[in-house]
Amino acid sequence: MGGLAIILLLPLLGTVLGSGFVFFMKNNMSATLQRTLLGFASGVMVAASVWSLLIPAIESSGYDGAMSVMPATVGFLLGIVFLLLIDQITPHLHPGENTPEGPRSRLSRTTMLALAVTIHNFPEGMAVGVVIASILQGSESISVAAALAVSVGIAIQNIPEGAIISMPLRAEGNSRLKAFLIGSLSGVVEPIGSVLIILLASLMQPFLPYLLAFAAGAMMYVVVEELIPEASTGEHSNLATIGFAIGFALMMVLDVVLG
Repeated sequence: MGGLAIILLLPLLGTVLGSGFVFFMKNNMSATLQRTLLGFASGVMVAASVWSLLIPAIESSGYDGAMSVMPATVGFLLGIVFLLLIDQITPHLHPGENTPEGPRSRLSRTTMLALAVTIHNFPEGMAVGVVIASILQGSESISVAAALAVSVGIAIQNIPEGAIISMPLRAEGNSRLKAFLIGSLSGVVEPIGSVLIILLASLMQPFLPYLLAFAAGAMMYVVVEELIPEASTGEHSNLATIGFAIGFALMMVLDVVLG
């Protein structure tokens, strides 16, 4: 159980480490570096969605032939719809943007910046939670090593993501300590999301393949709706593509080697 607890908390540690960059970087993160890191995060999340979530969902579906993809397809689409609804009902502001998204709100820019990253982090917590739940339920499709690969991959991509939120918070006029704390707290939703999924899965064991694919759909929504568009704006968008390739390859290697 201690090993699973470490797996659960690693993504939060990545966010905390990334948020700590605010103490060492004097100026706001350059647009070029931010695009590269966003591309890297996108690559990690896409690879994790495919190798660590969708493929195990198909393998553990309990169906043969063409029907084996049914739970993965349904769960994936539900994950997309879920994040679409969350995105629509939550007021949030993406780093580098001036116009908030979601319903009108009197929340401060700092709060809406934190909410934007929290929306990103929740599906990552779900992904870690569902692979842990699969292990606890005795699934043969996911090993402890594979769960560790998912957690390590998400933790690695959370390091630049933590910096991407803490640096704009600093640029908004917050102290370094406040920017660090808010950036770090935005990652707390990950272990919370993990625990919720673990508790839910214990009551819905037959639906684990759906939950695996649900987490994949939620992560892919974040990639397609938020990360890739933000990474591709402006000049030198090819750096985002390079970052994506490195992130995808790293996550793929981690999953195969550790899984």
